[in-house]
Amino acid sequence: MKAVEGIGPKIAEHLNNAGINTWQALADASVEKCQSVLDGAGDRYTIHNPGTWPRQAKLLADGKWEEFKTWTDQLDGGKE
Repeated sequence: MKAVEGIGPKIAEHLNNAGINTWQALADASVEKCQSVLDGAGDRYTIHNPGTWPRQAKLLADGKWEEFKTWTDQLDGGKE
C-alpha cells in the first residue's frame, strides 16, 4: 500500500483492518469503500481524498510501474 500516493502508514493500517491488504484488493475497492474506511477512522482522516487510490493500485497490481510512476509524479498527495 505504501507505494500508492496519498496512503501513509496509518491509513494503510485502517485499510488493512477493513480487509484491504493488497494492491489488488485496493484496486477492487470502490472509492466509496475507501472513503467509508477513512470516515470510520475518525475526523483526522476525513480530509483525505481516496479518489485515485483504486486506479493507482490497479496499475501496481498489473505491474505497470512506468505508467504508475508517470501518473503519480503528476498527483499532489494522491489527488489529480
